[in-house]
Amino acid sequence: MAKRGKTSKNEELISALIQNEISMQKKTVELISSFNILSGRIDKFLNVFEKAASRIERGEIEEPLAKKLESLIEQNRTIARGLLLLEKYVREKTTVGFAPPKMTKQEF
Repeated sequence: MAKRGKTSKNEELISALIQNEISMQKKTVELISSFNILSGRIDKFLNVFEKAASRIERGEIEEPLAKKLESLIEQNRTIARGLLLLEKYVREKTTVGFAPPKMTKQEF
């Protein structure tokens, strides 16, 4: 009887292992399918950027986008000027006995 109990436990273990392997294979198939879908979406996304880059190279930028880019560039310049002035102010306040370098308008 002890042997029969041991074989049934072994059979249960083998059955559980088989079920586990089957479920893992199903999940692997699902994962592969998800990766294929993701790959397709990334290809489409990359295609959008390639088209946009080629339109920019040909100078086919839409007017609202160009205006926004110009606005951002101007904001960037303003922030850079402000940072330079702030740095100059901090240097003047923290430098003791040293003359701060003179800034010209060209540095702005």
